[in-house]
Amino acid sequence: MMKTTNSPAVADAKVLTQTTVYSILFTISFTHLLNDMLQSVIPAMYPLMKDSFHLSFTEIGLITFTFQLTASLLQPFVGHYTDKTPQPYSLAIGMGFTLAGLISLSLATNFIAILISVSLIGMGSSVFHPESSRVAHLASGGKKGLAQSIFQLGGNAGSAIGPLLAALIIVPHGQFYVIWFTLIAVLGIIVLVKVGNWYKGHLELRSKNKAAVAAPQRTLSKGRVTASLIILLVLIFSKYFYMASMSSYFTFYLIDKFHVTKQQSVFYLFLFLASVAAGTLLGGGLGDRFGRKYIIWISILGAAPFTLLLPYANLFWSGVLSVIIGLIISSAFSAILVYATELVPGKVGMIAGLFFGFAFGMGGLGSALLGKLADETSLTFVFRICAFLPLLGIITGFLPNIEQPKRTKG
Repeated sequence: MMKTTNSPAVADAKVLTQTTVYSILFTISFTHLLNDMLQSVIPAMYPLMKDSFHLSFTEIGLITFTFQLTASLLQPFVGHYTDKTPQPYSLAIGMGFTLAGLISLSLATNFIAILISVSLIGMGSSVFHPESSRVAHLASGGKKGLAQSIFQLGGNAGSAIGPLLAALIIVPHGQFYVIWFTLIAVLGIIVLVKVGNWYKGHLELRSKNKAAVAAPQRTLSKGRVTASLIILLVLIFSKYFYMASMSSYFTFYLIDKFHVTKQQSVFYLFLFLASVAAGTLLGGGLGDRFGRKYIIWISILGAAPFTLLLPYANLFWSGVLSVIIGLIISSAFSAILVYATELVPGKVGMIAGLFFGFAFGMGGLGSALLGKLADETSLTFVFRICAFLPLLGIITGFLPNIEQPKRTKG
């Protein structure tokens, strides 16, 4: 007589796939906060490095481009590999690369040394994001948008806190004080080892009870999926090219136009990045409730009126508009990423790597090109041109409706 599959282990596996593990979600979100906090130290140091090393805006753009390039190129490959062979402890290894980059950055004495340092930090990011996105997906219990938003909230909060800490610690005291941020990297490594332990145990239970885990199904043709992914990548381009103008040059724009101090400019950058963190949390939950396609549409296209106003506002309204823009435009990424994983089920690592990598790459390319444009024209001209990018959100209408409509209780 054949044995049935109703064993305690199979029951555990079913519960595992249907339960949202908030402790893991908030832990991986915390490590995302640490990771992106350390990365955001780089742009926060731009005014200091520009003066210390006599850099042009083109060279500032090249620093961002180098960081984003190393952070983006490896991500799809890491994700594709770990879809087949998950590596639970690669998360801690990625943070180790970041630690090495911070030490190198604190000791850098020339432009080339800076590029090598930010490359190491970028490599750490390229390892961290695909696997940590998978952890968030596995711990979601089906609440994919919420899980991705919690995960993204950590990253965006870290991106907001990093410049503030840099303004308080690095800008007043100098480049070497980057060394204090290595303590944060060490904390991240310790926590990620703990996450790796959970991840390893989770994978072992799933592999022993594959029957308890529903096989993913694709509902669209390959051509339609490819076209939809291209549309999503164009939306990522518009979002992250605009974000590059804000994260890399908003401080310089405020200094140049309104003659604020370096520390004041970093505070305004903090306000923008804090609003990005808040908008990210809202986007995932709203996507789960109302449909991700609609949130993507509103998030990209809805920011356009405010981006178009920003180059003509005074200092006060520049701050207000930057917060509104951050809240609206940031709600898209979680919805875009979850929508993409539903287009290509069973490839969470590859899709996360592709979209994180493309986002980082567009941010880096945008920074380099906009830096060159700023040198040739002016920062005000750069912000006037970038203001039109969110209008590309109109193409969201071409995305297929892949979500089941929510039924209301009668």
